[in-house]
Amino acid sequence: MKEIIIVGGGVSGLTAAALLSKKGEAVTLLEGSREWGGCAGKFQRGKHLFPVGATLGMGLEEEGIHQRIFNYLQVDPPESHLLDEVMYVHLHGRKLVFHRDRDKHVARLKNQFPGCASDLERFYALVYKSASRIRQLMDPLPALPPKTPGEWAILVKSLQPGTLALLPYINRTMGGVLTSFGLHRHGDFQRFIDGQLIDSMQTTSEECSFLLGCLALDMYHQGAFYVDGGLYRMAEELAKSAEMSGALLKRGRKVEKISKEQDRWQVEDHRGNQYEGSHIIFAAPIEALPPLLDEESGNTIKRVLNRKRNLTSWGTMTVYFVLDEAKIPDGMTLFQQICTGNGMSEGEHLFLSLSKRGDHLRSPSGFRTLTVSTHTDLSRWETKEKYDVYKQELHEKMLSVIEGTFSGFSKSIVDQYPGAPRAWNDSRVDPTAWSGDIRRRRKTPSSTAFPTVPP
Repeated sequence: MKEIIIVGGGVSGLTAAALLSKKGEAVTLLEGSREWGGCAGKFQRGKHLFPVGATLGMGLEEEGIHQRIFNYLQVDPPESHLLDEVMYVHLHGRKLVFHRDRDKHVARLKNQFPGCASDLERFYALVYKSASRIRQLMDPLPALPPKTPGEWAILVKSLQPGTLALLPYINRTMGGVLTSFGLHRHGDFQRFIDGQLIDSMQTTSEECSFLLGCLALDMYHQGAFYVDGGLYRMAEELAKSAEMSGALLKRGRKVEKISKEQDRWQVEDHRGNQYEGSHIIFAAPIEALPPLLDEESGNTIKRVLNRKRNLTSWGTMTVYFVLDEAKIPDGMTLFQQICTGNGMSEGEHLFLSLSKRGDHLRSPSGFRTLTVSTHTDLSRWETKEKYDVYKQELHEKMLSVIEGTFSGFSKSIVDQYPGAPRAWNDSRVDPTAWSGDIRRRRKTPSSTAFPTVPP
C-alpha cells in the first residue's frame, strides 16, 4: 500500500484522492481553504450562492471523462442539463450561437462569415478530425507538444496509423493554421476563435498549440452542461467518495513546507501539523510550489518557470451579481460571451454565466445569480494602490459593456460583489476582498501565487 499525500482540493486533487483510495492506497489530502473544488468551488452571500470561477460543466456525456470517473466510483453525478445551444457570442454587432451539433455550428458560422465560408469549412473539418485522432491517444496520454526526448518517445509509441496524420501539426500554433487557411484576414472570425481559446486554454490562437486547441474547440460539441447548484457539487461528490474509501481529507490546512528525507516525503501545514508519505501529488498552481520546497528543488522549478517568464500571465476579474428575476432583460441566456474590442482581456471580452430559472440551490425564488469574468494582466494589480484604482475602473467598464449589450440590465441588479486577482492569494474564502485585508484578519501568511480562474 502506498502512502500518498495530495496537496490541493480542487477537482483534480479530489479525483486523484477518490481513484487512489478506491484502489486501496492510503491517501491524505490537504486543502488550504474551507471549500472543496478550487476554481470550481463556491461562496455564499446571504441566501445566494455563487460559483467561484468555472461554471460550464464538461465531460458528463456518455463516455465523457467525468462520467467515466463517476461510473468507476459508483457515484451518481449531480443533476445536469445538456445544452444544445452552448452559448451566445456577441461580437461587434453580430450575435453568434455556439451549437453543440457540429454540422449546424459550421453551417451557421458560414452564414455569418460568407467571405471566408469555404476556408472556414475546411478549417473546421481539420479541427474536428484532429480532435478525434487526438482522443485515440488518451490512454497512453503523451505530452502535446512534446519537449523532451522522453516525451517524444512516449508519443512515438502511442502513434497509430490514423494518428500519424497529426505529426505535421505537432509544433504548430492555432494562429499559424488559421493563417494557412487565410482566416487571419477575417478579424472577427479569429476573435471568435480566440474567445473560445481564452476561456478554455487561457491563451489566444497566436500562442495556443494547434493540437490542444483542436480539443478546446471541439469539447463543447462533445457535451456542455449546466449543473444544478454549480460545479462544486461534482467536487463534493468526489470528496464523499474518497472519504467512503478511507481517504483522510482535511480543509483549512495550508501547506507551508514540503521536503524529502531519503525516500519519504514530509509535509507541514500552517498549524505545524506534520504528514509523511511515500508519494506526493501537488494539485495546485505550479507557481505556488517553489516557496514550499528546499532551496535546491525550489530552484530547479524556478528555472523552468523563468523560461516561461516572457509569456503573458493572466488573472481574472470577476463580478458576482444578484439579479431580480422579473427585471432581467430579454435575451440573457445561461452562458454568453461579449467581445467589444480587439483584445481578450481588460473588459474587452466577458464571459457571463447566469443561474438557471428555478435553480434554488443558487438563489431563492424571484432571484438569480450572474457571474461575469474577464482576463486581466497581473502587472496591473501589483500594489494596494494600483489594486484599488483599477478594480473600480475595470468594474465600471464591465458594467458598461453589459449594459451596452443588454439595455436595462442595471435595473435588475439587487447586489454585486467585485472580485479581483489578488483576492485569490491567501485563500478562496472571500474572493471579493483584497488579500492583504484577509491576511490581517486571519493572521496567516499570503501565498505569492496568482491562480487563474477560468470561466
